Amino acid sequence: MLRKFKISIDGTQYLVEMEEVGAPVQTPADAAVPAPAAAPAPAAAPAPAPAAAPAPTPAAAPAGAHVQSAPMPGTILDIKVAVGDAVKANQPIMVLEAMKMENQVVADQDGVIASIAVAKGDMVNPGDELFSLS
Repeated sequence: MLRKFKISIDGTQYLVEMEEVGAPVQTPADAAVPAPAAAPAPAAAPAPAPAAAPAPTPAAAPAGAHVQSAPMPGTILDIKVAVGDAVKANQPIMVLEAMKMENQVVADQDGVIASIAVAKGDMVNPGDELFSLS
């Protein structure tokens, strides 16, 4: 069966004719509904897992500190500074991997690292606190 499709690539329209060469695909509505199988005997309930220790909560940013947040979701690959380090505006602070790309997170102003709220390997969402400057 020959079918025609109109596609657009970079603003240019193309008319494409395609021939279906395989067996027709069976849709769920066409498929025969099998008879329900006998219900299996209920299995014994698994033993409850031991309670995990709560994750340590990062220290809150000191009062008056400038907080920098994650610009996008991703994973922290590297942290290039430590608490107490003096940094300049646009200095790389950490590396955030998002969609298989490494993105530099830079200080947006001069200051001293007051706190770091993440660790290597942490997953972050947009708006999550990364670090604070005083």
